[in-house]
Amino acid sequence: MARRVAVIGAGSSGLTCIKCCLEEGLEPVCFESSDDIGGLWRFKEIPEPERSSTYRSLVTNTSKEMMCFSDLPMPAHFPNFMHNSQLLQYLQLYAAHFNLLQHIHFQTTVLTVKQRPDFACSGQWEVLTEDRDGLKKIHIFDAVLVCTGHYTKPVMPLKDFPGFETFKGEYCHSSEYKDPEPYKGKKVMVVGIGNSGGDIAVELSRVAKKTFLSTRQGAWVLSRISLKGRPIDMIGVTRLLGLVTLLLPRRLVNWACERELNQKYDHRLYGLMPKNRFLDQRPLVNDDLPGCILLGGLVIKPNIQEFQGSNVVFEDETVEEQIDTVIFCTGYTHNFPFLSTSLFTGPSFNLTLYKHVLPPMLEHPTLAIIGLIEAWGPIMPVVEMQARWATRVISGNLFLPYYVVFNQMKNHFDVIFPRYPCPKHADLQLEYIPYMDELANELGVRPNILRLLLTDPRLGFSVLFGPCTPYQFRLRGPGKWAGARNAILTVWDRVSKPMMTRVVPEPRPSRLPKLLVLSTLLVAAIYAGKRHSKLLESPMAALNNWRMYVPAAVLRVLKI
Repeated sequence: MARRVAVIGAGSSGLTCIKCCLEEGLEPVCFESSDDIGGLWRFKEIPEPERSSTYRSLVTNTSKEMMCFSDLPMPAHFPNFMHNSQLLQYLQLYAAHFNLLQHIHFQTTVLTVKQRPDFACSGQWEVLTEDRDGLKKIHIFDAVLVCTGHYTKPVMPLKDFPGFETFKGEYCHSSEYKDPEPYKGKKVMVVGIGNSGGDIAVELSRVAKKTFLSTRQGAWVLSRISLKGRPIDMIGVTRLLGLVTLLLPRRLVNWACERELNQKYDHRLYGLMPKNRFLDQRPLVNDDLPGCILLGGLVIKPNIQEFQGSNVVFEDETVEEQIDTVIFCTGYTHNFPFLSTSLFTGPSFNLTLYKHVLPPMLEHPTLAIIGLIEAWGPIMPVVEMQARWATRVISGNLFLPYYVVFNQMKNHFDVIFPRYPCPKHADLQLEYIPYMDELANELGVRPNILRLLLTDPRLGFSVLFGPCTPYQFRLRGPGKWAGARNAILTVWDRVSKPMMTRVVPEPRPSRLPKLLVLSTLLVAAIYAGKRHSKLLESPMAALNNWRMYVPAAVLRVLKI
């Protein structure tokens, strides 16, 4: 009899968890509190409490080839950086392609998840749910996969700003922001320079009377566009570049990256220069922020010192008067109200996880938290890899020695925590390629690059030198996909497809290089003809006077 697995949430993490359960011969039962799939990527005009929300204009900051699931490429005609509605469409295609919807119970909320009395022997869980009619029911599961993400509980640090109670204008969290129309003609203060803060500030600067962006630390700003107009993550997230970064001194890599970014626009001049080095924090991805600063519609300000009614005083003692609205883009914290507080044992009462997936204190590895991460790379392939790994553990096909768990967790903390002073952020951090390879190695799906270079050089070079696409982890092992090789080799075709919307004549081959070569040969021939004229007129006399054919520098060295 198949082991029953509860999947909580039907966003991108929940969908791939359902699929991975089916691949491992498990029986998934998914509970989704809303009426449809998509999670964060389902735009709603009115935000719902305890549920992820986004704004109307949100566009992905990772490209389609890097963020898709490993065995279903995005449609070729989709743009490289997609609007949130297009990503939702892809998730719907994924669910339909793998027939996942039949395993989802919509409008069903999970109230509690707790161990059964015989958990020490069975490893089973009791899950209490409530449907849309208010009917509560207890289910017994062999394992639970939590896929609710960490964008559910907005952080509103009002107590960090003295005098905020005197502010008479409007204020909200970025989770409540939908579009710029309500802020037309107003003076708006955006607090926080994460990706949402940057997007919202740029959008508001086009309609508001004046927009201010307050930042405590600053940020390194990356454009989505890289060399020759290609997606930045397809150029920057490669195995070769990752290897070079690992071998070179960290200071040198920071210096090189920061120098390159400052060549585009001086971060100090624009007021963006952060306190951290480039590799110490994730950069802000935004194409328009520097341009809005240059045009004057957006003004960068330091951290807020205090509010004085409608006036805002900053740490540099400057004051901005008559602020109408404050939007707090101050992030989220993860919230799992249905889990026992005994699981939160990490620093600052955090949920510390082995491999960023399993609570290490449980006697049986039958509870997994999927997607509680912040990666230097795309998120969806990471949660898919976590799901593949977790379901292999649950099915019993992957064994975890207890002593290895704690030794590896200690090593992770020793490396990560010194870089991130905030434990809540440190717990979530991971390096994309090393983490993917780590899980893939245990699963037996990590690409063998040396073997590929010897047996299939074209594919091997693409894996080593090209973008580290998710398809690489479907070339071998459990879950091998026959289309992986072709998906890797045709990746640039799908990148160019949505942009090739106009027939452009092929450039005429330039004759200049040929003319330069011919001119050089002609000049050389003329020079040689004059130099060797005596040789041609009288070969014997020329041989007797051989010195004239030896360069003067050689004669000086030989002292002849």
